[in-house]
Amino acid sequence: MSFQDYITGIGDFILTNISVVIFSTLAIAAGFIAYKLMVKEISRLITQKKIEEGLAYTLKRIAKWLIAAVVLSAILAQLGATIGLISGLLTILGGTVIGFAAINTIGNALAGLIVMTSRPFSVGDRIFFNGQFADVVAVDLIYTKMLTLDNVIVSVPNQELLKVEIDNFGKKRVIRRHYTITPGFEYNNADVEKVLLEAAGKVQRVLQDPKPYVWITKFQNYAVEYNLYVFISDIKGLPEIDAELHKTVLETCKEHEIDISTPLLLKQLKE
Repeated sequence: MSFQDYITGIGDFILTNISVVIFSTLAIAAGFIAYKLMVKEISRLITQKKIEEGLAYTLKRIAKWLIAAVVLSAILAQLGATIGLISGLLTILGGTVIGFAAINTIGNALAGLIVMTSRPFSVGDRIFFNGQFADVVAVDLIYTKMLTLDNVIVSVPNQELLKVEIDNFGKKRVIRRHYTITPGFEYNNADVEKVLLEAAGKVQRVLQDPKPYVWITKFQNYAVEYNLYVFISDIKGLPEIDAELHKTVLETCKEHEIDISTPLLLKQLKE
């Protein structure tokens, strides 16, 4: 069969089924427009802060697949498929998908619904999970997506989120942090406390209301455990503030000749 015969055959098919072709084109166009309108409305709800970004992302995906199923059903009906046949095909398709879906996938979907309804965190929150800080990007049915401080997107199965403890630092809230040093018993506790408070005052992003304070929290064999407590509100800058405070505490202690190495038994053995 020549190329001209192919062209002729395609032309004859279009002419014979012109109404079906037109209807299918219109159905696809209508589905596309309906999807765009739904996306626009969901975006408006986000702007008005009536829904969260994670829920909006899920609604967009549901709308896309629902509209695609409606358009496909309409086209199949025009091609002569009966309602029973369409329902049968959708049932077979759904059964096949569920049959091939792993049990973990179904479990993750159920876990996703629990996460969405219980809201242990929201999109944009900074959390401490699996030993690292991350910002929640999206909460989907199967996975929750997080952006780590290394700028890497991590997709975590929702079932895992229900099994572990997650520290939620939120977006904008005042939180307390503490920093521990262990100088020897020979130092006056008032002097040590003064040095720690001085160090806290040198870090700009440490709040002065509530004020920083120092507690003696433990007596070790050869040292006293001091904890400097400070308050911060810059959640996104938390790792940098921690690093800056550790550095400042170390430098300030050296400046005032307070040895924070422990245990002092090692120093005594060297002598």
